[in-house]
Amino acid sequence: MARFCPLFSGSSGNCYYIGSARAGVLVDAGRSARQITRALDRCGIGMSAVRGVFVTHEHSDHVAGLRVLASRFHLPVYASGGTLAALDAMGCLSPKFPSAEITGEVECAGMGITPFPIPHDSAECVGYRIALKEGRTVALSTDLGYLSEGVRQALTGADFVVLESNHDVGMLQNGPYPYPLKRRILSKTGHLSNADCAAGLAGLAASGTTRFMLAHLSAENNTPALAYQTALCSLALSGLRPGRDFQLYVAPRENDDGKVLIF
Repeated sequence: MARFCPLFSGSSGNCYYIGSARAGVLVDAGRSARQITRALDRCGIGMSAVRGVFVTHEHSDHVAGLRVLASRFHLPVYASGGTLAALDAMGCLSPKFPSAEITGEVECAGMGITPFPIPHDSAECVGYRIALKEGRTVALSTDLGYLSEGVRQALTGADFVVLESNHDVGMLQNGPYPYPLKRRILSKTGHLSNADCAAGLAGLAASGTTRFMLAHLSAENNTPALAYQTALCSLALSGLRPGRDFQLYVAPRENDDGKVLIF
């Protein structure tokens, strides 16, 4: 059975495990190697199961633990060419582990993993569409300023979609962030709002997606309950019912309970 473990999610660090109990991959490594190892252990997964790290982009909340983790456990690192160049300039790459540019599907841990471009203010940000051995598909897309047509196509038809629901626009506009940061977050290369995320879910559900996870929530400009209710209302207005037509989850900032989704 396939497992999806949201180990960390949000501006304080991002890392997800996808695969089986015996073999899988990490998407991002935005916390320390020790924290990631302990989080996996809480989910009943040993580091020996991890076959590689697939990086979305070079921002620190996605790569803070990458160099130590990959060096210590001899893990290959996969990323877009632009991201690899940025990681190299940051000193995140090392001869102690291999790194590879991905331009199309890569097979790892018995899964087919395909990147797709994402609009974000980084060198070359990507999301990932992952074809599991069981025939199901997971698509993950966070850190995007808007739901572009390319991203929408990459998510369409996936059984399980992880999509950013970063902020409530009203909370952000009236919150303590300085104006330049607010403008960045609200831009086309910033972060996806609750409303924009919710607006895209109904179409994805119509294309066959039955499981959704809201991810990368802001600690200052959002709450799990608000993100959940915004998405739930959008799906309900489309005539879909939770538990029957779809399942909706919110990724925890830190997976202290060892939450594992099995499907």
